[in-house]
Amino acid sequence: MQLLLGQTIRFTANPFKEHLPDSVIHEAQGAVAIENGKIAEVGSAHDLRSRYPQAKVTDYGDALISPGFVDAHAHYPQTAIIASWGKRLIDWLNSYTFPEESRFGDPDHARDIAETYFDLVIAAGTTTTVSYCTIHPESVDAYFTAAATRGLRVLGGKTCMDRNAPDSLQDTAQSAYDDSKALLERWHGTDRLSYVITPRFAPTSTPDQLAALGSLWAEHPEVLMQTHISEQHEEIAWVADLFPDARDYLDVYERHGLLGPGALLGHAIHLTDRERDRIREVDASLIHCPTSNMFIGSGLFDMAGLMEQGHRIGLATDTGGGSSFSMLRTMAAAYEVAQLRGHPLHPAQLWWLATEGSARTLRMEDRIGTLEVGTDADLAVIDLASTQAIAQRAARAEDIWQAVFPTIMMGDDRAIKAVWANGTCLKS
Repeated sequence: MQLLLGQTIRFTANPFKEHLPDSVIHEAQGAVAIENGKIAEVGSAHDLRSRYPQAKVTDYGDALISPGFVDAHAHYPQTAIIASWGKRLIDWLNSYTFPEESRFGDPDHARDIAETYFDLVIAAGTTTTVSYCTIHPESVDAYFTAAATRGLRVLGGKTCMDRNAPDSLQDTAQSAYDDSKALLERWHGTDRLSYVITPRFAPTSTPDQLAALGSLWAEHPEVLMQTHISEQHEEIAWVADLFPDARDYLDVYERHGLLGPGALLGHAIHLTDRERDRIREVDASLIHCPTSNMFIGSGLFDMAGLMEQGHRIGLATDTGGGSSFSMLRTMAAAYEVAQLRGHPLHPAQLWWLATEGSARTLRMEDRIGTLEVGTDADLAVIDLASTQAIAQRAARAEDIWQAVFPTIMMGDDRAIKAVWANGTCLKS
């Protein structure tokens, strides 16, 4: 039995839907008991120390014990090209992404980048990632192998493309189906790993390939499907040219069996009213990628409007189009985007998006993203006074959220005091 002492925050309801005092429980002198990789109990430090006198105690003082962050949309193969200058989406792909992804047929290169990627995200307090790999099965093997050695719960899949990409990055409808099926059968459910069917986006797949992946999803409805939608206006116009019979971008996916409750739709900035209604109707998930949306000039996600409609929304870095591996920085960017749209987000809403909200988009809130008893002991311990600038502001805080907000806006990996995955400390 492990007993971690510190401040704790537990969400009892979605803070976008319930009054804040009714949606969160804060324990200033709290504790989390861990046994066999699971959260055994959460409560006051006094009560849990009395209940588990033989437990091994780690006292984090005033630090905040939080669920580990859940990054619901990333591209681990783009780790080495993060923060590359000055391109819109399609130019970004051609100038940076495709040349780098072409290297991932080399297992050694794929392994090295996967190892670096997980070192970086763990340092940032992230314990679950959902990544696009490349067309190469070797890239998927490297990603899952590196995650398994660290005991992480991660999701990912082979990115499928059979047109509008370099020859070195194109597969076919049949090979996309065959490779994806083989990788799914090899990795899904192994350790803490989950496969995700992954067409990159409509412009880089023929109708035959989209249909093949839709058929694979119909055969394996237990897995998720991830893709991109409505990120930039040029992209939407391109889709309209490539699929003239489709009603809109979303209709391309639906016609090919790629829309349902397990769909993870990245970006979703410029959705039509019909698309918004249909996504909500089928209960697919929208993934907000604010640093990426600003970095490559895509637009401002309508968090307030989509939440009001009842959408299922998560938060993500979208590295390397996104400019940071940190979910703290991603929360800060989400706050800034919402300010520009005239609907500022409360710190509780931001924290929920980066933990339980993202877990809900993955249909994994029963396992990750919360401090509920029986869930995986995937935790990030946050120093709320990690720098002089943050400490002097937090010292004036009148409640927990005033103490947390400076770390959201100014925090980085220095704020991550410890990281636990499956009950094992990975960073201390």
